[in-house]
Amino acid sequence: MSRIGKMPIAVPAGVDVKLEGPHITVKGPKGTLETDIVPGIDVNIAEGVINVTRRNDEKKSRSYHGLTRTIVNNMVTGVTSGFSKSLEVSGVGYRAAKEGNKLVMNLGFSHQVTVEEEDGITIDVPSQNQIIINGIDKQKVGRFAADIRRKRPPEPYKGKGIRYSDEVIRRKEGKTGAK
Repeated sequence: MSRIGKMPIAVPAGVDVKLEGPHITVKGPKGTLETDIVPGIDVNIAEGVINVTRRNDEKKSRSYHGLTRTIVNNMVTGVTSGFSKSLEVSGVGYRAAKEGNKLVMNLGFSHQVTVEEEDGITIDVPSQNQIIINGIDKQKVGRFAADIRRKRPPEPYKGKGIRYSDEVIRRKEGKTGAK
């Protein structure tokens, strides 16, 4: 039995969960999320608790059991408190600023790099070296943060570039001028 899959999901007050066949909809104070449940997985809603079970012990059902529970749990968490990713911009002359609904970054290129906000994603720039991405969909927030990081990933010699705030960059030693 999946250790993650068998854990119940508590539904907080103010969150409405509807199950219509294989389609689940979660509404909360921050918004609405919906997804389809994989065949072979059952979702039961009773008295403020969601339980995810599998119909059989086939390999595919076992694989999707914990995954489905985690996705539903992330939906409940997203509509109540939301998710955020924090990025840091480091390097001489590297900076970020928000202009309207666009993120404008100077990353050492001959041009500015501009990224526009997507639906359900908000960008905050508290300082010129920090970017915070907020949203209710964990997958969307993570993908958007990865797309921004991809514009200038951190390099291992000086550590310049865009990195997650909790990311550790393994630094390499540069060339020595040995004769």
